Amino acid sequence: MFKKEVYIERRKKLKEKLKGGLILFLGNTESACNYTDNAYHFRQDSTFTYFFGLDIPGLAGLIDLDSGKEYLFGTDFSIDDIIWMGPQPKIVELAAEIGVKNTEVLTQLGNYLRNAKNQNRNIHVLPFYRGDSIIQFSNFLEISHAEAEDYESLELIKAVVDLRSIKDQHEVEELIKASAIGYKMHTTAMKMAKPGIYEQEIAGTVEGIALAHGGMLSFPIILSQNGETLHNHYHGNMLQEGKLMLTDTGAETSMHYASDHTRTVPVGGKFSQKQKDIYNIVLEANNHAISLIKPDVPYRDIHLESAKIIAQGLTDLGIMKGNVEDAVRDGAHAMFMPHGLGHMMGMDVHDMEGLGEDHVGYDNEFKRATQFGLRGLRLGRRLQEGFVITTEPGIYFIPDLIKKWKTENINAKYINFDKVLDEYVDFGGIRLEDDILVTETGAQIIGKRIPITVEEVEETMKS
Repeated sequence: MFKKEVYIERRKKLKEKLKGGLILFLGNTESACNYTDNAYHFRQDSTFTYFFGLDIPGLAGLIDLDSGKEYLFGTDFSIDDIIWMGPQPKIVELAAEIGVKNTEVLTQLGNYLRNAKNQNRNIHVLPFYRGDSIIQFSNFLEISHAEAEDYESLELIKAVVDLRSIKDQHEVEELIKASAIGYKMHTTAMKMAKPGIYEQEIAGTVEGIALAHGGMLSFPIILSQNGETLHNHYHGNMLQEGKLMLTDTGAETSMHYASDHTRTVPVGGKFSQKQKDIYNIVLEANNHAISLIKPDVPYRDIHLESAKIIAQGLTDLGIMKGNVEDAVRDGAHAMFMPHGLGHMMGMDVHDMEGLGEDHVGYDNEFKRATQFGLRGLRLGRRLQEGFVITTEPGIYFIPDLIKKWKTENINAKYINFDKVLDEYVDFGGIRLEDDILVTETGAQIIGKRIPITVEEVEETMKS
């Protein structure tokens, strides 16, 4: 945990943003894997952690906006628990660690909530993403599960997004730690990418690095020589010479701050000329995007500038044709990059996505587009100092998408379909992703940059 003053200050700022009622943060509970006593690895709710800091199941935090009082609800462990788990702190001791003065047994939370409901006081909660939380909240209030959604507070969502979007120095330091672990994960994957190795051997080794550093993966590993599938979690292929291996993975520190990097490498350690040509377009798009990042610049504009680099590079290779500006305006490049340039990052690898992606990445000025490709952009609004974001352009040759567009004559004036189908349909995909802190004057790559140029990648794979 951070020092208790960090959590006291965070709750203070939150109270200044809302008026009247109760704010409830339900911590997560244990989640059974295949029977109750065999649970998945526990992961605390990120927003509960942000304001209350405690990484223990079965807790709830309550803030009374009218009285200013803060409460921690939980249940002290019994001797039966201690036999299996070892000595455990009391709830009152946990509360003292985060500067909360009032504690109650968890079963009493229902009384507080029902009293507030009977007095027509607002009860602010964030969107629920786990069924057990919906059940728990509904039982406390004695309402149906369907009614739980009625208590989701847009006012609270916006307040939390405002606070969590700006990373302080404590958070940046944790993100640097996560990035350092990510560096080891990716360089290890590069060195293992040899013909005859199964993807799962590399995926398992990479996950082990995250675990060995006291945390876990920030999301399930995407590692495949079929990188044209954007989120490919299948790891059963044997690597083949001439293929590209795409690895999109990150570490989560013990305090739940994430890294998220992607690198694409040639199986066997040497890029072909065709692979270099496509790879360097993606690299240029990545570097150009980073050079444009600074406060007050809309990230949607940077996405489109990156798309122009991709469209120009593919035009130079004869894969696309026509005017690049027009092609990007009409979304022709999206056949090759059907996703957005990046997203917010922090305690969640897609930071705060559970609060509603549009609340995090968009606002009253910038609304999500409906155009294919551009609608996949998770972050479109103006950047602010303290944002942590990803830049992850890519070029993919997705056979089914190529055939669909050719059959339906979609953007045919910008794409040489015959060349794509004859020469690139089995190419795979390339994505290059870095984690970026928006500074007062521009952008800072978080931590040491993972080898990314053709020369750096080939040298790393050789070492």
